Amino acid sequence: LLTQEAQATAPTPTLAPYVPPAGEWATRTPSEAGFDPARLAVAIEFAQSCASSTPVDIAEYIKASFGHELHSDIVGPTKPRAATNGLLLRSGYLVAEWGDTARPDMTFSVTKTYLSSVVGIASDRGYLRVHDPVAQVVKTPEFEGERHSQITWDHLLRQTSDWRGTLFGKPAWADRPPRGATEAESKAVPMREPGTSWEYNDVCVNLLAYAAMEVFRRPLPQVLRDEIMDPIGASRSWRWHGYSTSWVTLDGQQMQSVSGGGHHGGGMFVSTRDQARFGLLCLRRGVWGERRLLSESWIQAARTPTDVRPDYGYMNWFLNAPGVSDTGSPALVWPAAPESAVMFRGAGSNLVYIDDVHDIVLCLRWVDHRRANEILERLLGALEDQ
Repeated sequence: LLTQEAQATAPTPTLAPYVPPAGEWATRTPSEAGFDPARLAVAIEFAQSCASSTPVDIAEYIKASFGHELHSDIVGPTKPRAATNGLLLRSGYLVAEWGDTARPDMTFSVTKTYLSSVVGIASDRGYLRVHDPVAQVVKTPEFEGERHSQITWDHLLRQTSDWRGTLFGKPAWADRPPRGATEAESKAVPMREPGTSWEYNDVCVNLLAYAAMEVFRRPLPQVLRDEIMDPIGASRSWRWHGYSTSWVTLDGQQMQSVSGGGHHGGGMFVSTRDQARFGLLCLRRGVWGERRLLSESWIQAARTPTDVRPDYGYMNWFLNAPGVSDTGSPALVWPAAPESAVMFRGAGSNLVYIDDVHDIVLCLRWVDHRRANEILERLLGALEDQ
């Protein structure tokens, strides 16, 4: 494996960067893409062996994972999951693919990355400024009061708002409380100043989606389609769902505020192939061919560590930086990967790995996320041009 110093100066692939047109995807053999074919085959075989134990019935999975929570009823659509599948890109070319990568599937919290990108569009257009309080442009009760009026877009994007309230029938205090905690105990957790603590809370995520819809004055799936998914040549098979309880009236029209994940059902239902296109856009730092869809400054902000959670940038950019990783280790989250690598992660597990040192996008669906570093170790070990 490369040292961090060697990774920083690793040679770039010899292939010229490629942008796949809509409905097409040029392929390259492992050898053409700079991989040892035998070692890459071993790496892919290992990835396939790391199948998730997530039940095929996603509704049952949600109940098993979150059924201990009060207000855990499922209010968004679900869908039985596909088998393990994946896709590997280098320099934009399709190098390897396995399983059913064309089937739209729930992607859980990877939805948050689509959501943060939509907020990025609003920021790039000057509709909002991320370090300003949301209340400056969103005039709803959720952002009223001395404390909530100080919550910024940056706080919501970084999951540091500690917003307290109820949205679409889901109280924020009921999201991922300590197991065994009573309602009174969960409600009694002291409030923290925005920006001083990090909490993975889907109610606060859904609040960001609602606020963004208030800014655009139209459903976020339309914004995502027009500004990102159609321009990158995604299929028309993806869907972004909200809750049965999240319909609101905006400018006299009924609109559904979408969810940022599948905690209570809903979120993005998207194919691995479409997810790979989105990952390639992020690898290219917001540029698709001759067109810039997200600003360089927005991508850089998304990749900037959160003070109180150094391995987390904007929703849902997980960073490979020393900090508070899932294991509690101060080492890199994925020691096999370059420090600049990022990953979008969703339950199940759904993973999008982005490696700008090696010009790689790897999409994995329904794998054991605990084996991610082992998969990357084998994948990057198969490169010839290290």
